[in-house]
Amino acid sequence: MNKLVVKQIPHTFQLHGDVRHDEYYWLKDKSNPEVIAYLEQENSYYDEVMKPLESLTTELYEAMVARIPASETQVPIQRGPYYYYSRLEKEKQYPIYARKRAANRSQLESAAEEVTLDENVLASGDDYLSVTVQRYSEDHRYLAYLENRDGTDSYSLFVKDLHSSELLKDTIPNVYIYSSVEWSNCGQYIFYVKLNELQRPYQVWRHEMGTDYTSDILLYEETDVTFNLYITKSRSTRFIFIVSQSTTTSEVQIIDADEPAAAPTLFEERREGIEYDVEHWENELLLLTNENALNFTLLRCSIEDFNERTPIIPYDEKRFIENIYPFKRHIYVTGRKNGLEQIWRIDGDTLVLLEWDEAIYSVSLVSDQNYEASEVLVEYQSFLTPKTTIRIDIETEEKEVLQEAAVTGEYDREQYVQQQIWATAADGVKVPILLHYKKNALDNGPAPLILDAYGSYGYSSDPFFSAYRLPMLDKGIIMAVAQVRGGSELGRTWYFDGKMQKKRNSFTDFIDAATYLIEQGITTTELIAARGGSAGGLLVGAVANMAGDRFKVIVPEVPFVDIVTTMLDETIPLTTLEWDEWGNPQKEDDYFYMKSYSPYDNVEAKPYPHMYITTGLNDPRVGYWEPAKWVARLRELKTDDNTLVLKTNMGAGHFGASGRFNQLRELAECYSFILSKFGY
Repeated sequence: MNKLVVKQIPHTFQLHGDVRHDEYYWLKDKSNPEVIAYLEQENSYYDEVMKPLESLTTELYEAMVARIPASETQVPIQRGPYYYYSRLEKEKQYPIYARKRAANRSQLESAAEEVTLDENVLASGDDYLSVTVQRYSEDHRYLAYLENRDGTDSYSLFVKDLHSSELLKDTIPNVYIYSSVEWSNCGQYIFYVKLNELQRPYQVWRHEMGTDYTSDILLYEETDVTFNLYITKSRSTRFIFIVSQSTTTSEVQIIDADEPAAAPTLFEERREGIEYDVEHWENELLLLTNENALNFTLLRCSIEDFNERTPIIPYDEKRFIENIYPFKRHIYVTGRKNGLEQIWRIDGDTLVLLEWDEAIYSVSLVSDQNYEASEVLVEYQSFLTPKTTIRIDIETEEKEVLQEAAVTGEYDREQYVQQQIWATAADGVKVPILLHYKKNALDNGPAPLILDAYGSYGYSSDPFFSAYRLPMLDKGIIMAVAQVRGGSELGRTWYFDGKMQKKRNSFTDFIDAATYLIEQGITTTELIAARGGSAGGLLVGAVANMAGDRFKVIVPEVPFVDIVTTMLDETIPLTTLEWDEWGNPQKEDDYFYMKSYSPYDNVEAKPYPHMYITTGLNDPRVGYWEPAKWVARLRELKTDDNTLVLKTNMGAGHFGASGRFNQLRELAECYSFILSKFGY
């Protein structure tokens, strides 16, 4: 099968005096029965390869399932007269959302539970279900939620009457997957973000309850194809913000949620390179902006006059501020310093850092908290500490642990290690690497290691606890994360130094991290696997060409590997939105730079490591044809006998299977493939 000859049909692209041959371009047409037949043939081969690993896969899967607690209940969050939460039952695939009416936490134990949405009931009879946005009306009678059953970004909006448990007739199709639904304060209107035919969010509409959506009112249309569009509500619930955003520029328009029929008001016209975010506190608007402040600074202005702005705190370039969280009594901000997530409380004109016990951790504010609350809920975790919800009294600042997530089975955190080390990149930059392993893993010399990374869009790869990782750690596997340039772990400069014409830094950082781990005797080339998904799949795909001999296994999941062709195709949903991330290949310099690292364009006749590649037939973010074409070309050119598999999820999209048991099964399969190549 590694030498399977996939049909070739000559196809060429000519641009900037350059010719690219794409003999597998025909695989893009999923209406062609031959394309589906090819994907199914690859799936059959995948099954054939995985069959001898059934015992190992089942062992890992059952070990993961055994770690699922009998019940997992989120700490309830106060909103108005109710405390809202979700829970998971051991034998069920999906969460159950519920609430209790109570004046304070002490009343919760005796309060009756009311289920607001049970995804298991919704999913009955379907193989795939995704529920994303859930928004409750201000009077808490209605729930607006989004659901999808094919893995695309196009969702349907439903409204449930929580008094009768009936769905209203206010059903709206083709709503964007995230940050796309908000209520007016009177509960008579819903604002939502609609997709165009290319699955790009581009319009904000207002729907009047009780009417057919075909009579809805268009409020705003984003005409710049390089901008994304979403809506959010201020934490005070006073305003709804329409946000137009590219990777370098933003623009906010404001709707008074108390006057939903009024037209949106522009806060500040977009200016190239200026990013900003707006929040509301008392009689002021709070502005988070990068203008003259690379790592963002905080300003304030009155609701009546947006132009008269004053600093809230002095700017500090060593502190990257990402979000503002105003409560009625205090303002908190979140961001990064020293490579870790941080939370600060504004005290006068200074930021007071909240301190934590461990040297490596992740910390965030729980979303959707009550603006009027007397408490702040914080989620804290590390590789060693399960997700812990901490209550902070806003007035006294006293901390109280409300819940530490249960870990079923034996778990002694003292038997495991988390560690941060630093590799030196070729240009002298220090690249952080996070390690997680069992204490005895290195007792007998170098150990098997899985190195993960993402490194794009400024997204940071932070430490988190997962009980499902324990079966691998208990086998002596080291789990590692390379925090390469392209993320924001070390601030905004870290992001800018890993995008556009500096994108190759992400790949070389990863290679240098792997080399350092090998040189330090932590692992060897025979015991290291590279793993990354989506843009992380691009990363490890590029690494397969640049330094494949450094790795035993490479695992690109839903990988973005045909970057030049995709970034030239404006019919693909994310293409134009991402020209400021990767470059626009219609520009000659961008074209040749992107081509220099594109995994698909740089496949060579040489050995490649074992490769485990995944995709989803309905993926709107990374088309299935990218990994399909890449695998076909790899099979044609690679000179080794190493295993190459492509698993296509024929009923899902970018995020793989739905339901946690299905997801754990997929994870167990991936891990068993890696372990088998390590000799387990």
